[in-house]
Amino acid sequence: MLEALKEKVFRANLDLVKHRLVLFTWGNVSEIDRKSGLVVIKPSGVSYDEMKPEDMVVVDLEGKVVEGNLRPSSDTPTHIEFYKAFPHVGGVTHTHSTYATAWAQAGRDIPFYGTTHADYFYGDIPCARSLTQAEIEGEYEKNTGLVIIERFKKDDLDPLAVPGVLIKSHGVFAFGKDADGSVYNATVIEEVAKMAAITEQLNPTVVRADRFMMEKHYMRKHGKNAYYGQKK
Repeated sequence: MLEALKEKVFRANLDLVKHRLVLFTWGNVSEIDRKSGLVVIKPSGVSYDEMKPEDMVVVDLEGKVVEGNLRPSSDTPTHIEFYKAFPHVGGVTHTHSTYATAWAQAGRDIPFYGTTHADYFYGDIPCARSLTQAEIEGEYEKNTGLVIIERFKKDDLDPLAVPGVLIKSHGVFAFGKDADGSVYNATVIEEVAKMAAITEQLNPTVVRADRFMMEKHYMRKHGKNAYYGQKK
């Protein structure tokens, strides 16, 4: 079942190691097949060195395992909430990459300081609030997704225009049109987080770059009249 998608998700998970976004088993990638409503995701706690395409787990949007001999990622309920809330999201990546997680632990949005940021994110990279004790002691992973969705709804954010989020004291979730896109955006988040941290070290009184600069750089890649790259 969904053998090509299992292979794709498997390779996307290995890309987390390639791009130095994870240590040990500190991350996971999934992709949804919208036609069937099924999600393929990394198995829980399995080493990237030992993992095989056939180890990927297929679950439905209730979190029930449809195919697979291993338990799915413990973050599966979080991924599912994103797929249910954001119909245009096709892939989700979760990491604890160093610089982005440092911003999450600080409970701070990553501010727009320059054009690298604006090439991918139409605004600050948001940090969702901490979960309450009741939310943690209840359906923790599901509530993690709901708290992030709460932040996106509060600020009226499009998860494909702002394709990533931090969650206080936890880590990073990135979105994409597919698994590969979500890994790409998780990689960008880490680099932008690193640049922002160094920027604040060099200039503790730095302020956000001009909004018109963000408009120019984001729109030239993603807008209606985008001209970056080659015509498709």
